[in-house]
Amino acid sequence: MVTPLQYGDPPHVGPFVLQARLGTAPAGLVYLGQAPDGRVVTVAVLSSGAALDAAARDRFVTAIKDAQSSAIRDTQGRTGVRGWGASLVDRVRGRVPPGTPPVLAMQDGPAPWVAVPYVPNGPGAERFLEPVPVSGTLIGQRHGPDFAHYWLGDRTPALPAPPAPPPPPLGTRRSVVLASTLLATLVLALLLVTWMLLFRGEEDSEPPRPLPNTQFVPTPPPEPATPEPQQPTPGPSGSGDGSESPWPDDLFGGRGPI
Repeated sequence: MVTPLQYGDPPHVGPFVLQARLGTAPAGLVYLGQAPDGRVVTVAVLSSGAALDAAARDRFVTAIKDAQSSAIRDTQGRTGVRGWGASLVDRVRGRVPPGTPPVLAMQDGPAPWVAVPYVPNGPGAERFLEPVPVSGTLIGQRHGPDFAHYWLGDRTPALPAPPAPPPPPLGTRRSVVLASTLLATLVLALLLVTWMLLFRGEEDSEPPRPLPNTQFVPTPPPEPATPEPQQPTPGPSGSGDGSESPWPDDLFGGRGPI
């Protein structure tokens, strides 16, 4: 059943443009795509969990390479019996299942995929996903308890790593010389400012002068002064008893009032 591409599906794999999903398998996904020459192809991609399993990845790549070797032997067998016999032996031994489609392109590595021509109601790229999961022993028969791969149920396609970023652009000779000159000028200015702050300031500054010593001059103690005796004021009669008369001496002949 053909379904649209879902979130996480790659828009293209290698030179092939993916258009829709054809189905899912226990080991991966199958897409319907278009080749650069316009041919319709089916592309099988391992799931991300199966791609991390080295044994599963090796079984997938080995099935693809066996199909390519069988196709080469079939081509050579048309001109000789030896090549046809070798291809027949491979098919009898089960290395190449009958009805395996021809491989148009493939890629091994951490995210392998294979592309084959699309044949309506015919075998497609899903044939290469069938030998990836195994059960029981390596001969394919069940002996002992069953087991399941840890990556069963993973429906995320294994995508190749994104390409490395391009290298940074290289500067021209003129720009390199100009940047070096500017950098040297800035470093020289920084060193000059640092020298002026650290050493020039110490040379110009005078050492601090010590304060003069404090001199204490003792003052003589105060001497008490002896008060002078108060002199009596002579009166109008000249008796000198200190009594004063409110009347002048020349009034009434010096006799005072009567």
